Amino acid sequence: MEENYEGEELDNIVILNDEDGNEVKFEFLDIVELDDEEYVILLPVTEEGEEDEGEVVILKIEDNDDESDEESYVSVDDEDTLNKVFEIFKEKFKDDFDFVD
Repeated sequence: MEENYEGEELDNIVILNDEDGNEVKFEFLDIVELDDEEYVILLPVTEEGEEDEGEVVILKIEDNDDESDEESYVSVDDEDTLNKVFEIFKEKFKDDFDFVD
């Protein structure tokens, strides 16, 4: 079943499955590198296709060992790492977003 968002730019939409197997849509914002690891910054998108004003999601990118080009996104439990990645992101996009601490 194809959903149609009129005038919506969908090139930067990432669809991931949550722990219950439900599809969740995110807007891809950026990739941040920290200590030779890459982290993806995603913004949840609501059902109406609107950006959620809530928090961004930061996931670590892991390359799969097989020969495909697929990569996996893994949640990050380390609060220090999350804060460092978010600080890099905030500095990079300070002119594009209004950040609320």
